Amino acid sequence: MIKRSSFFLFLFFSCKIYSQKFEGLALTPPMGWNSWNTFQTNISEELVKGIVDVMVSSGMKDAGYSYIVLDDGWMTMERDPKTGDLVADPKKFPHGMKALADYVHSKGLKFGLYNCAGTKTCAGYPGTRGYEYQDARLYASWDVDYLKFDWCNTDRINSIEAYTTMSTALKTAGRPIVFSLCEWGTNKPWQWAAPVGHLWRTTGDISNLFDGILDHGSWQQQGIMRIVDSQDTIRQYAGPGHWNDPDMLEIATKEKGQPGLTPDEEYTHITLWCLVNSPLLLANDFTEMDAFTKNLLENDEVLAVSQDSLGDQAVEIARDGDARVYAKKMADGSKAVGLFNTGTNGTITVTVKWSDLKISGSQNVRDLWRQKDLGKFKNDFSLQVAAHSAELVKISK
Repeated sequence: MIKRSSFFLFLFFSCKIYSQKFEGLALTPPMGWNSWNTFQTNISEELVKGIVDVMVSSGMKDAGYSYIVLDDGWMTMERDPKTGDLVADPKKFPHGMKALADYVHSKGLKFGLYNCAGTKTCAGYPGTRGYEYQDARLYASWDVDYLKFDWCNTDRINSIEAYTTMSTALKTAGRPIVFSLCEWGTNKPWQWAAPVGHLWRTTGDISNLFDGILDHGSWQQQGIMRIVDSQDTIRQYAGPGHWNDPDMLEIATKEKGQPGLTPDEEYTHITLWCLVNSPLLLANDFTEMDAFTKNLLENDEVLAVSQDSLGDQAVEIARDGDARVYAKKMADGSKAVGLFNTGTNGTITVTVKWSDLKISGSQNVRDLWRQKDLGKFKNDFSLQVAAHSAELVKISK
């Protein structure tokens, strides 16, 4: 067993040597699309190209969504018997990963892949354990821009050692790659992962459920409110280039046996994820995206809260029954404030007090979802908020 004190020294010096490879990456939370929540392993070259084309034509690219990340299931069940390399499934991806990466890049987007720190991925495909440097060189040769690294089949593996080894391998390979640690928060990665990667999962898997837990026996999924309740105590660990990751957005996703989020709950979901600086990785089928979903995901003033250069993660500043208020500091000196109604008993009044925000005097309030100024207020501000819904405002002098 590696002593934690000795390993932190190794972590520091190994990451310092190669840190120039990662400088300037993910200075704001990454935005893009991941294949898992809607398609699981049912992915293909044709599907991905269709998603890419719609991301560009719909305006999603211009809104800031730039990563196309293939999750589990892109490879064959065995490595190449001669070279030991991972092999793209020839039925799903007949032209291989390099050709697909070239297509993604030709559209002005970035390309990401998935693997796992264990011996197998979560779906049973070849994991990276023992192949870290070989796989890193392969990803670099394919011009990969982003790696999601999962935590299945990791019995008796030290998470700090495993993720640091993969991090150093990526940096040694020579291509700047955003490194996403999908460790589910098991070993408190927020305490050690900042020099290792750019984002780290803080919880188990998300579900398109407003609150509560879906118990699948061997694993669980959590609703959006259950997840966000765990973020306040770790906000100090996040910032430009190193982000807490409460998992993907469940906007317009279709999970078996689940009704999905209502429109009001989707407002809550994206408002919270922007306020807590979560990476904004969508999982819906862009080719079936309706006008409501498109407008929800492309609001530039809302997305600006997520992409603010200060990188301050919001904190809950008030709670009164079903009413909640979250706030974060913005680089221009203003405050982004979310007003939430977590109850089911209809519309309620939610009030933001200047004393809770540690501000005073006359303040301008702007509605970011509707992109209009609401006027000037002296001591507080209130809005009517529907059940399971949210409002997002910007408060400034």
